Amino acid sequence: MPAYAYPHYDAVRPPELDGENLLHDVVIVGGGPVGLSLALDLAQRGVRSVVLQSSNTLSEGSRALCWSKRTLEILDRFGVARPIAERGFTWSTGRVYAGDREVYHFDLQPERDQPFPAFVNLQQYFAEEYLVDATRRAGGLIELRWQNKATGIAQDGDGATLTVETPHGYYPLRARYVVACDGAKSTIRRAMGLGFEGRVFEDNFLIADVDVAGDVGAKDRRFWFNPSFDPSETALCHGQGDGMWRVDFQLGWDVDVAAEMRPERALPRIKALLGRDDVETTWISVYTFQCRRVEHFRHDRVLFAGDAAHQVSPFGARGGNSGIQDAENLAWKLALVLDGRAPDALLDSYHDERAYAADENIRVTSRTVDFMTAKTPLRARMRQAVLGLAEKHDFARALINSGRLSTPTVHDGSPLNSDHGLAGPAAPGGPCPNRRLADGGCLLDHLGRGLRFEGLYMADGAPGAMPLPAFKTLRAADVPVDTIVVGAGDAEGLRALPDPDGRVAATLGAAPGQYILLRPDQHVASVLPTFDLADARAALDRALARPPAPAMARAGE
Repeated sequence: MPAYAYPHYDAVRPPELDGENLLHDVVIVGGGPVGLSLALDLAQRGVRSVVLQSSNTLSEGSRALCWSKRTLEILDRFGVARPIAERGFTWSTGRVYAGDREVYHFDLQPERDQPFPAFVNLQQYFAEEYLVDATRRAGGLIELRWQNKATGIAQDGDGATLTVETPHGYYPLRARYVVACDGAKSTIRRAMGLGFEGRVFEDNFLIADVDVAGDVGAKDRRFWFNPSFDPSETALCHGQGDGMWRVDFQLGWDVDVAAEMRPERALPRIKALLGRDDVETTWISVYTFQCRRVEHFRHDRVLFAGDAAHQVSPFGARGGNSGIQDAENLAWKLALVLDGRAPDALLDSYHDERAYAADENIRVTSRTVDFMTAKTPLRARMRQAVLGLAEKHDFARALINSGRLSTPTVHDGSPLNSDHGLAGPAAPGGPCPNRRLADGGCLLDHLGRGLRFEGLYMADGAPGAMPLPAFKTLRAADVPVDTIVVGAGDAEGLRALPDPDGRVAATLGAAPGQYILLRPDQHVASVLPTFDLADARAALDRALARPPAPAMARAGE
């Protein structure tokens, strides 16, 4: 397979260098998957942004590799998920070995009527290329500035000013809000004197992209504890796009990192893992586990997302996926605050929700590292006992940790939620569940992408029994709520979603008469047991971080 031909992008002279004093709504520092996803999400909500990318090309190596089902649902809004799925390596199953023995295998997606698989593996540079292409289709709302490196930042009450270095010289760049998506070595974070809190694990891991001539036969993720083919404590192998493979080996702490990265040292162990000689490495790196985050994701006019805000172990695919979910969480909030239809406090909820998600990912991946590395004799004996029991006993399989794979965080403690004591698949704080429908489409296809909230009303009778005037009152609110009537063929001017086989109701876990309020990011804000206009408006206000309406005004509606 020919090596990937990296595109190169020219630096265009920015207008600020010619004396134009522009105030941009949002400047995004970093043009990787997180920064580009944020720009595209903002554009779909009508917000212009400038993206600063310090290099003139895409990222080197596969890096972020496993794109989860939820991330694909987000990227599908930008027309990017389908190209990723078509080119990538699709998988939902995995196998875990102890030496040469298969201990157990798993299936992450037993339900097959999903529009996207559990994971698609595709090298980060491909994903970035598709995202860059999507910015050109954004109607001029995204200005992507290549070879523009942010070197400093200062804030005042009205915004932030970046100092930017380009081949044409330095210039000041003014923005109402700045979002730092510039990675683990974030220039913005360092310029603001902000550190990371958490753990750095004393171990090194070799990671490599491998070009294999022909099919190696494996169609799933394979993980070894104490592999017989290598002295490493653990090893991992799974496919990528274009016939490439990703391999990982645990090296230990006291190693010569430079020596381990040399092809003559790495290739023999890779060939032994794959069981063949016709392989070449296209990228080799060594990394350590770091499970850390910034204390606060928001610092007035500056917000942090992706690796600039948090770092986790790559085992579990929780880095890039959680970063894109950061972007999804932030975009609609920035858009509504910039438009003056939500208070500044809504941006504080970005920290509340995504720091909660980062803590969950850090907790999960820290446990993975503790199980994988077994730094004490007691941990090693315990791991060996678990692996031995797991061949025959289900309870022990649940204790094996080769990476708890990425799932979307349910922000069940979010200040934006209204809890009415109802539990189910469509739980407050979580994303709306998705599923293929009887017409061949999927549920999320019926949900919007702008600044509207949406309410799914589970029809419980004839159209005349529905509270249509109340639904129209919500649709006329300053932040509109567009009600979708589920299970009715005629919704009398409202949007209808027929449900002839009950599939939508089953997916949502919803009963007749319930009303599910969805935020613009397709996350559930509230589930009302029965529709009540006052309760719906209170849930909307809470989801916008607005103070509740006075009781007398509500009573008089």
